Amino acid sequence: MSLIGRKEEQQTLLSLYHSDKSEFVAIYGRRRVGKTFLVAQTFKDGFAFQHTGRSPYEGSSKITMNDQIQAFYYSLIRYGLSEDIPVPKTWIEAFYRLENLLEKKAGTGKKVVFIDELPWMDTPKSKFISAFEGFYNGWASLRDDILLIVCGSSSSWILKNIVRSKGGLYDRFTCQIKLSPFTLRETEEFMSENNVHYDRYDIVRTYMAFGGIPYYLGYLKPGASVEQNIDKTFFEENSPLKGEFTRLFNTLFTGSDKYIKIVKALSKRNYGYTKDDISHITGISAGGGLTEYLENLVETDFVERYKPVLSNARVDYFRLKDSFCLFYLRFIDGKKDLDEHFWQNSSGTKGILSWQGIAFEQVCLTHLESLKKALGIHGITTVASKMIIPATSDKSGSQIDLVIDRADRNVNLCEMKFYSSEYSVDKEENIRLRNRAESFRTAFHVRGNVFLTLITTFGLKYGMHSNVFQNTLILDDLFL
Repeated sequence: MSLIGRKEEQQTLLSLYHSDKSEFVAIYGRRRVGKTFLVAQTFKDGFAFQHTGRSPYEGSSKITMNDQIQAFYYSLIRYGLSEDIPVPKTWIEAFYRLENLLEKKAGTGKKVVFIDELPWMDTPKSKFISAFEGFYNGWASLRDDILLIVCGSSSSWILKNIVRSKGGLYDRFTCQIKLSPFTLRETEEFMSENNVHYDRYDIVRTYMAFGGIPYYLGYLKPGASVEQNIDKTFFEENSPLKGEFTRLFNTLFTGSDKYIKIVKALSKRNYGYTKDDISHITGISAGGGLTEYLENLVETDFVERYKPVLSNARVDYFRLKDSFCLFYLRFIDGKKDLDEHFWQNSSGTKGILSWQGIAFEQVCLTHLESLKKALGIHGITTVASKMIIPATSDKSGSQIDLVIDRADRNVNLCEMKFYSSEYSVDKEENIRLRNRAESFRTAFHVRGNVFLTLITTFGLKYGMHSNVFQNTLILDDLFL
């Protein structure tokens, strides 16, 4: 399979390969997002050394330091180490063997060293970090021909021990690459490459459940409907993603139970919560690592941190943005005796339609840059977020799907509607929208123009009340 998207990340790796000094790259991102595939496709079989740490989550017994070192030893042999050399007893010895192996490799250009699932190699009391620091600081960084690439499923480990390291690797890595989920356009390209041909309405419906995660999208079967594919992947007996939520957080984060608590709390409110709110709901004290947990969730694209625009709020809000998690927690988590054909049997029901409306909002928020392009404001500085208009003595409060505050003194007040046909505005809706715009202008003392903007699937049906919207964006605009 060819590499979909990731052009900027691939170009970064190639430019580092052609630099005149040794480089150290840390790649991180949520599980299944394609970190290993990016490196493998960029360098093909051109590794001077490649190793993948052994998973501590498989099998009935724990993987020990000796198990990890032995696996590393076999990788050394695969890349040229003599089998007469005994298995190393420590990580210092193991990395010394790697240095000897690389020094003997001939050829021009960088020697690419790719260590995948690096966090899994750091077993308790193994002194792995110290030995790894010695390998890079005491040997690789002193040369000009090493490109060291590391990544792993445990993003919290990568962030703590490399990206934010305060130890021997402090400020030593030369580049970090955060790999994010596919956009809708990349998802469309990926699905086409896999012979799954949906129109854009169904691609968006698929994205609502799977997110832009290549591994998950790889389960889609050609010739099956969206409903059939969701049932096969999530609801059938032994379906591949039925237990994925727990596996996902167990592999990504140390202390996964705390992260799961936070994510489940955030799934309850689309607008999100402040850190104090989250602490109260989960029982995790603000001084008990909550800041780090939230930072890691933000860094790995599960959570968005934002301040409501045009408000005087000085605290950050956090909201769950990962489509897969939102889908899983809504329809699968805690449910017993799931109907194997749940999605096909429930399609079109009030519950599914209500969820689709919320999920569509999330898809739109994820593709804010595409929306700005469609509005012709991509070059204008903007601040965007969800917004709550506070209640007054004579008016109730309301929530706005998206506010785009622009440096040109204009504001886009966005309504998001997921419909199977054109969206129609009646008299009552027209009045409600105009009142909302006026309440917004008054509450936040807006002096510029307020443009009511509709983001929907197939456009706005023309009628006597449709002119309430100054801008209308459709599905195709999300694929820009």
